[in-house]
Amino acid sequence: MPNPLSQIRPDNALLLVVDVQDRLLPAIHDNAAVVEACRRMIEAAKVLEVPMVVTEQYPEGIGRTCQTLLQCLGDTPLYTKIRFSACVEPVVEKLASLGRPNVILVGIEAHVCVMQTTLDLVRLGYTPYLCADAVGSRRPHDRDTAIERLRQAGAIVTTTESVTFELMGQAGTEVFRQVLKIVK
Repeated sequence: MPNPLSQIRPDNALLLVVDVQDRLLPAIHDNAAVVEACRRMIEAAKVLEVPMVVTEQYPEGIGRTCQTLLQCLGDTPLYTKIRFSACVEPVVEKLASLGRPNVILVGIEAHVCVMQTTLDLVRLGYTPYLCADAVGSRRPHDRDTAIERLRQAGAIVTTTESVTFELMGQAGTEVFRQVLKIVK
């Protein structure tokens, strides 16, 4: 079971972006806010040098990662999958190679791919940090129910801003000034 008192730092965490794709987004409740929260988390991860892993669910049918996120992801590799969980080869190999026990999660849909990924991460011994403001579903009830189930399963439910400030740890640095521009 993940330790709810664990502390995330740039050297022990990674960001997993799950399936924020063009054809899924129009159906997602409050999709603009979800994408914006994902974007802020990605930008903060870049400044804090937190590695990122990005998945796409069957992009031939569902489309690619949305343009807003693609622009800020740069050359981050995208992993294609057909299972709902992102814990498939080669993603699990990549996670293992990074050697970071804490996984910050953002993406869609909360009650399908994000939920199954988070449950698998718990089973694999990772501590998932689910950013509630950066996950979405078509229906708010599905999203809220998934978040509650994941909390019960041991995921740490938080927000992108909370995670970002925890990763920084302190104010008064150049990194803080850069990240503050992203958060605001």
